[in-house]
Amino acid sequence: MALFLYTVFMTQNYQFHGHMCSGTELIDFIEHILEMNLQNEALGLSKVPLCIWGRHGVGKTQMVRDLCSQKGWAHAYAAPAQFEEMGDLTGMPKIDSKGTPEIDDDETVLVPPKWVPKTEGPGILLLDDVNRADERILRGIMQLLQDGTLVSWKLPPKWQIVLTANPDGGDYAVTPMDNAMLTRMLHVSARFDVKAWVQWARKANIDPRGIDFVSVYPELVDEGEKTTPRSLVYLFNLIRPIQNLAANMTLLRQLAHSSLDALAADTFIRFVTEELTSIPTAEEILHATHFAQQIEPKLEALQREGSPRVDILTLIGDRLVRALKEKVSLDTQACERVRSFVQSKSIPDDVRFNICRELISLDNVRKSPLGAEIGKIANEVMHGT
Repeated sequence: MALFLYTVFMTQNYQFHGHMCSGTELIDFIEHILEMNLQNEALGLSKVPLCIWGRHGVGKTQMVRDLCSQKGWAHAYAAPAQFEEMGDLTGMPKIDSKGTPEIDDDETVLVPPKWVPKTEGPGILLLDDVNRADERILRGIMQLLQDGTLVSWKLPPKWQIVLTANPDGGDYAVTPMDNAMLTRMLHVSARFDVKAWVQWARKANIDPRGIDFVSVYPELVDEGEKTTPRSLVYLFNLIRPIQNLAANMTLLRQLAHSSLDALAADTFIRFVTEELTSIPTAEEILHATHFAQQIEPKLEALQREGSPRVDILTLIGDRLVRALKEKVSLDTQACERVRSFVQSKSIPDDVRFNICRELISLDNVRKSPLGAEIGKIANEVMHGT
């Protein structure tokens, strides 16, 4: 009997399957399933496919590709929605002659499609957007999910099947899967995680202005129909060569509105042309000759109706931590400026504590005279003294 994990979540009008995960929690779960499948295969037990559910553009496909790259595994890809006939799945027929003139000795055999893995793994066969396929194709895939084989071909050893799917309900044009198909798989659902995305974006050399925007306005990423992590990356890659966005406002407006929903596009334009330029950079903080006159007024200005802009203050702290991480050692001036920033009256205690925690995790800070002071500040905040 196939093992499976199946729970249904309702978010707005969308029906998800499996536990809703994000960030490292999701990656850890996927890696556990993949490892257990390999161990079970070595014991002669069945491997269980995994289906990752999530909204469009959340990064399901890229996540699987990145996992293969990190593990050094092979990767095969198929998009069942592109299949017109069962032959696209099972393969096309040909005559296999046994070398005798009698026609009865010839056989019709099926030649596997090119996307089918041919060599031993480990590897992942990704069936992308599987529930956008025609119902006939879905029925044809069921046997492949059950035991990794079809009438004309079977997966080589150490290969596993991972599927991606959009949620049922809402406005997605998907083919519902019945219980007979759902119970042939494990299920997990992916949601956007800003911290995980920021880590990925930095490694992928996404435009820093775009990373800052998502860090400050993560709620916009999953708010509309067009604004997704994927469409944001499209936009950020297009603005990369434009150093002065404010001087290219017409082009910026065209690019933003061609990629995002109206609210997200307008917010992005305002952020990169107005807010971003008024936020003190890490270098400005570290090299300020008069912190109280040069930096403190900018921090005080980060108020919205009397409340501090926690999102932007967090962004400034994150920038400062990243800048310090690249320094081998801290001179006296740098230590003094960091201390002044952490102790600023414009920073609320919860943000101050998180910044201190990140700072103390850096070796160069911990080994400097500043380390003990940051630890003391964090302790005072934690105990309310």
